[in-house]
Amino acid sequence: MGSVTTPSNATQVRYSPIPPWNITLKSKNNLDILKMRASVFPSALAFGLVLLTLSGHCHGQLKVGFYNGKCGENDVEKVIHEVVKQKITADPKTVSELVRLSFHDCFVRGCDGSVFLDGGDTEKTASPNQDLGGFNTVDDIKTAIEKICPEVVSCADVLVVAARDAISLAGGKWFEVETGRRDGLVSTRSEALANIPPPTIPVPQAIKLFAQKRLNTDDFVILLGGHTVGTAHCHSFERRLYNVRNTNKPDLTISSSLLQLLQNTCPLNSQSDDEAFLDQTPNSHFIIDNAYYNQILAHNGTMEIDQNMALHPLTSGLVKGLADSPDQFLDQFGAAMVKMARIGVLTGNQGEIRKTCSSVN
Repeated sequence: MGSVTTPSNATQVRYSPIPPWNITLKSKNNLDILKMRASVFPSALAFGLVLLTLSGHCHGQLKVGFYNGKCGENDVEKVIHEVVKQKITADPKTVSELVRLSFHDCFVRGCDGSVFLDGGDTEKTASPNQDLGGFNTVDDIKTAIEKICPEVVSCADVLVVAARDAISLAGGKWFEVETGRRDGLVSTRSEALANIPPPTIPVPQAIKLFAQKRLNTDDFVILLGGHTVGTAHCHSFERRLYNVRNTNKPDLTISSSLLQLLQNTCPLNSQSDDEAFLDQTPNSHFIIDNAYYNQILAHNGTMEIDQNMALHPLTSGLVKGLADSPDQFLDQFGAAMVKMARIGVLTGNQGEIRKTCSSVN
């Protein structure tokens, strides 16, 4: 149980040093910039380059290179990559924002861009989505694409490709993604509340929820490794610090050093809602790597679900295997993202291609 197995429907991969347009993503300068950003971040927020080629190159009506030839000589994925690269240079939190946004989109109605829609009762208004970022990045990408190829590329596909680029630019491995999704017409708060798991969800229930999305236990553990980047607001874990499960005591699974750090960041009864890093590894807060797994094994999990995943018998062996093998996580993370991106997709004549991501046509 100490290693992650490859399920029968998992993405099969081969390796190549560069993406199609011959841009070196995992450059020393790029990673040095992200590490520098992490090192100068306030201490209170103490929180790769390979081409994965999909076996068969398609899944249903999705396929790698769906937009090839549909936008003249313009390479849609290259345009997306350039915008994401600029955004990460300006703000390295863009990486975690796009990864998290992908999860929140795909787990509600499938990967159909419904999370982008504005309105009084849309997914955006649900409490789990209140502090989501990345919307401006997706809007800027969509604007750039519409100028060269109007009404062809869906917002759902923009997010999938952008998340892949963010992962690779932050030290993860570059992998091909399937495209051909169309945008949904419906977005409701109630569905977001029913499908986005809270940070306190027990491990067995989380595994059951992932299974409903056709994701297995391995996928659950690997995708939660996305917490190797990003932050969480105090309201997401504050009860662990002072009153876990209504005991009026802190969660004993938190290391004493992390407990003190988080209590300093999130004082009891404070009106502020500060942030703490999800991966406590110094200089790794904006880097895609397996350091997160080592931290939760050391009882340095910020979120309750993170720590419980390292302790529960259904997942602890998988966590240990990923902690011991940096390459294993980097190899599996892209494949898990591709598998997640297949959830509930709209293709063919379903849905629409939005002109603006925040509203239906």
